[in-house]
Amino acid sequence: MFCPQCGHEIQESAAQFCPECGASLSKNASSKSKIVAILLCFFLGCLGIHRFYVGKVGTGILQLLTFGGIGIWALIDLIMLILEKFTDGEGRLLLN
Repeated sequence: MFCPQCGHEIQESAAQFCPECGASLSKNASSKSKIVAILLCFFLGCLGIHRFYVGKVGTGILQLLTFGGIGIWALIDLIMLILEKFTDGEGRLLLN
């Protein structure tokens, strides 16, 4: 088995993360960075930039037009990102 991020060979019995680069080995994990999404949400959440980053363009436009639901929607997204419940545009969790 090989890491999808760095290509490092990994044993099948390895943990959920690559020992070389730290990428998640779960098939339900997104390749997008959780830290980048959190920072974008914290600083530019009212503009929905974090949603564009993870591939949720439609709701990103809605957040842009409503200023993040007057901040409430952006705050909920930030909490979901911190609790690892936020998904990307393909429905995969942002874990790394």
